[in-house]
Amino acid sequence: MYFKFTFCPIILLLWASLSFAQNVNVVIHGAASIAKTDDNFVCVTLDWWPAEKCDYNQCPWGKAGILNLDLRYGALINAIKAFNPLRIKVGGSLQDNVVYKVGEVSSCPNFMKREDGLFGFSQGCLSMERWDQLNRFFNHTRVKLTFGLNALFGRNESQTEKGLWIGDWQPQNTRDFMQYTISKGYKVDSYEFGNQLSGSGMGAKVDAKQYGKDVIVLKNLVKELYAHPETQPKVLGPGGFYEDKWFNTFLEVSGQGIVDGLTHHIYNLGPGDDPNMMNKILDPSYLNQVSQTYKGVSDVVNKFRPQLGVWVSESGGALNGGSKDVSRTFADGFWYLDQMGMASTYDQKVFCRQALIGGNYGLLNATTFVPNPDYYGALLWHRLMGSIVLAVTKESDPDLRVYAHCAKKKPGVSLIFINLSKDRSFNITLSNAKPGDAGKPNYEFVGKQNREEYHLRALTGDIKDDIVCLNDVPMVQTDSEDIPAMDPKLVDASTPISIAAQSIAYVTIRDFEAPACV
Repeated sequence: MYFKFTFCPIILLLWASLSFAQNVNVVIHGAASIAKTDDNFVCVTLDWWPAEKCDYNQCPWGKAGILNLDLRYGALINAIKAFNPLRIKVGGSLQDNVVYKVGEVSSCPNFMKREDGLFGFSQGCLSMERWDQLNRFFNHTRVKLTFGLNALFGRNESQTEKGLWIGDWQPQNTRDFMQYTISKGYKVDSYEFGNQLSGSGMGAKVDAKQYGKDVIVLKNLVKELYAHPETQPKVLGPGGFYEDKWFNTFLEVSGQGIVDGLTHHIYNLGPGDDPNMMNKILDPSYLNQVSQTYKGVSDVVNKFRPQLGVWVSESGGALNGGSKDVSRTFADGFWYLDQMGMASTYDQKVFCRQALIGGNYGLLNATTFVPNPDYYGALLWHRLMGSIVLAVTKESDPDLRVYAHCAKKKPGVSLIFINLSKDRSFNITLSNAKPGDAGKPNYEFVGKQNREEYHLRALTGDIKDDIVCLNDVPMVQTDSEDIPAMDPKLVDASTPISIAAQSIAYVTIRDFEAPACV
């Protein structure tokens, strides 16, 4: 079924060995954590887009939307099961145009192209038959589910301000939907209220004060219907792009204990047809710019609700379906994995990739369900990087990106190294920071146990390749459509960690003494 390779071409190994090697010391500050993520930090989305969704003269969604995705494919099921569990958020641009066929809603229209509709489409509908199918699928694949609710139901677009939706949210359709969900015993971890309605909005917007009042209504509805606190889904919002004034006003109005998670979206690579996309991904100064957004959202949370978690509830890198030439390639991992590393250092609890499948930015191919390179990077993060985030310092070379966490399976620490350089490899030595006294020199870490290393490279050495090699073994599905084994390479602890040019590596060190990880 799939074209198989047993090893990466030897030319890649020769090319890597010829690159200039630079020695770098990396200091891990293991005495205390700097942030903490959710145990299910890695998250993916399923979107509502129908096959007719097109951008840049292409229509890459096919039958990958929530309403038309064939849930019977073994490759799809196995890709989700490999995470055990995978957090999935059902939502997207059209979620505020979805009605639920339950209760008083009797008609169930399909999304149709409509010039004056939200994002160019008419209203669509989720039937309870399809909701039943989805939940059987979620239960079978052990998904941790976030569901994005329609936050425009009952509102009307303003006649005086384009894009502004006014009036109170009408919760009856959501009430009926939740009651049905509860009656069937379906598990929902969290509900997110609306999609990209904050600030200037995307297609539609709601005033911050109005949104704050409506989310109180939603929270009270959840508390009423889910009587037991231990089974009560979290309420998330606003699920849009960060704008300081809007977020501040919304939190002031909603008050204490209403929103359990503050959610925002990141598309820092810009439009998907940008011819400069590859240069952005490989430019460390460009990648760093989004840190201001992470800091801004964290500052707002600390100001109003220190106990609130911040989620990146949607991030596809490039807007409008992603980049057809980049998003499905190995190169996209330089953006994606760096974003997850950066977000975790700013105490973002969850990072949702747009999308599991669909568009150009799906972790799975939209027609074959074969995993794209970013799938394997995400799966390794989920398996290796624990929730405790550690500070890392290094000699200033911006092309080498490093993030450290306590290992997901104790003991030890896990690191991810991202080498953006085209012609330089890095030989890494590690040091352990002296706790409590900045004046004391750090001491070099000398391990006694073999390191566990996972090196990711493009199959041919060209980062535009859509096949990734793990420790020089191409990652391709088995004949039974299972995810291939992802075993570490055991490396002598006395040798430096070698990171090849334009490669990514996860490294777990079991005998690194980090008090924060005990």
